[in-house]
Amino acid sequence: MTVRLRILVLTKRQYTNQDLIDDRFGRIREIPLHLARSGYSVRGLCLSYRRRKPGVFWDEGVRWESVNAGPAIAGGWSRYVLRAMRLAADADIIWACSDSLFGIMAHWIGRQLGVPVVFDLYDNFESFLPARIPVLKALYRYAVRRCDAVTVVSEALLWLTRSYGRTDATHRIENAVDTNLFSPHDKLQCRFMFKLPQRARIIGTAGSLCKKRGIETLFESFQMLASKDPDVHLALAGPRDINIPAHPRIHDMGRLEYNEVPQFLSTLDVGIICNRKDAFGTYCFPQKAREMMACNVPLVAANVEGTRGLFSNHPEWLFAPEDPVDLARVVKNRLKNNTTDYGSVSTWSDMAGHLEKIFLNLTVSRTE
Repeated sequence: MTVRLRILVLTKRQYTNQDLIDDRFGRIREIPLHLARSGYSVRGLCLSYRRRKPGVFWDEGVRWESVNAGPAIAGGWSRYVLRAMRLAADADIIWACSDSLFGIMAHWIGRQLGVPVVFDLYDNFESFLPARIPVLKALYRYAVRRCDAVTVVSEALLWLTRSYGRTDATHRIENAVDTNLFSPHDKLQCRFMFKLPQRARIIGTAGSLCKKRGIETLFESFQMLASKDPDVHLALAGPRDINIPAHPRIHDMGRLEYNEVPQFLSTLDVGIICNRKDAFGTYCFPQKAREMMACNVPLVAANVEGTRGLFSNHPEWLFAPEDPVDLARVVKNRLKNNTTDYGSVSTWSDMAGHLEKIFLNLTVSRTE
């Protein structure tokens, strides 16, 4: 590598129900980490809306710095912006992540300092609270149109940015998995680990067990399946905003450590991805589906825009969103036909390689 870019990542600290520093989780952690492993200088500045220890934290070659928003959020944001300005003065490129506010701020900083900005959309940020405010919504769309490039997690988001008037330099960088962590495990050993019945047919999921994901559809569907098949069990793990129904064949693992999730997924005969046909389901990328694929778990998923493209060769693995009868039908068929011809699963290193090319194209064009 002939160019050693100085990359600055601007983001909030808590996203997708995880903590970037404490949990070392997800897209915003993994892609910068792999860029650092490739020899780039990567610094990250994150704003915590929860009280966390501030300061500098090293994640291998990535230097993360955390600032607390505090009870007076405006004061915390002021501290964050001032620090971001200082760090951006020594950066070759900025990757702005996590919600609309960080893209708006990064675009402004980039224009003040002449530093190119790439705005990352891992979700439809208009569905987040800040962008529901009319002024911020307008500023968000302006930042999407005017920053140097945009990275999006799904095809649906790519088309959404075009509806804002963005005509070029929009790149799809999907979510991926750490294949050193997510890989097939012995089913019987994993069931022993979680005290699950060895001979049962277990369906289930791990992740956000929330109403907005349509998780109630899974509960209703299981009741239908369980009433006709005494061997079917349901196993669940993850944060939730709903009570898990009481049933002798429902097994609630609570919230697992991230490194326990692959073993849990390996206990399943069928993994299930619930979603609703709304602003989230349309534009999200089903990270959990990729993790199940990496663990070689047969899966079914809600037929929403954000998921449909993953199963273009197997539409029979999709069920109608929020339709427990159709979910029961698809699960029943999947228990009979448990093929897993998923092909190769994208890694975070692959995604970092895509972002690296975007960064190099922007910075080289500035110096020519």
